[in-house]
Amino acid sequence: MKSVLWFVLGLFGGFVLAHLVDKDPRGHEALAEVDARITEFTDRIGEAYRAQEAKIDGIAADVKGAAANAVEATKTAASDAADAAKKTAATLTD
Repeated sequence: MKSVLWFVLGLFGGFVLAHLVDKDPRGHEALAEVDARITEFTDRIGEAYRAQEAKIDGIAADVKGAAANAVEATKTAASDAADAAKKTAATLTD
C-alpha cells in the first residue's frame, strides 16, 4: 500500500512539475520538442506495423492460393484414380 501511495505522489508531482515547466517559454519549447519526437516515433512505429501487416497479408494470400490449388489437384487425382479403378473393375468383370 505504501508503494502505491509513493507511485500516486510521483505521478502528481510529475504533472505539477510539467505544468510549471510548460509555463516558462524555454520549458514550453522543450516540451514541444519532446512531443514532436514522440509523435515522430509513433508515426514510424505505425508505418512499420502497416508495412509488416501488408507483407503478412500477401504471404497469407499466397498460402491460401497454394492450398486451394493443392485441394483442386487432390480432387482431380482422386477422380482420376476412381475412374481408373472403375475401368479396371469393368475390365476384370467382363
